[in-house]
Amino acid sequence: MEVKAQARFVRVTPFKARRVVDLIRGQHVEEARRILQFTPRAAALPVKKVLDSAIANAEHNHQLAADTLFVSKAFVDEGPTLKRFRPRALGRAYRVRKRTSHITVIVDSREAS
Repeated sequence: MEVKAQARFVRVTPFKARRVVDLIRGQHVEEARRILQFTPRAAALPVKKVLDSAIANAEHNHQLAADTLFVSKAFVDEGPTLKRFRPRALGRAYRVRKRTSHITVIVDSREAS
């Protein structure tokens, strides 16, 4: 049974978040937690929070044991971009794009064989 958790409008660029999500796809949830704990990237914290939420959803809503769960799917979609302007020389203004992400983690149960 697949269980999903999602964080929307996270203020991290999708490109940077995808690099972190690629590390945990297909891993057992405990191994994925360890990987995210020691990953020195800013996007690791929101991804870890989404993973913990997916595990909690599986345990609470579907009565699945945490030791049988693995990350079946994990992906990052692009959210809306906040557009800001930065003053530059000679009265010009440059656009600064502050990108947001929608992070989704889906865990699935794998019975011990």
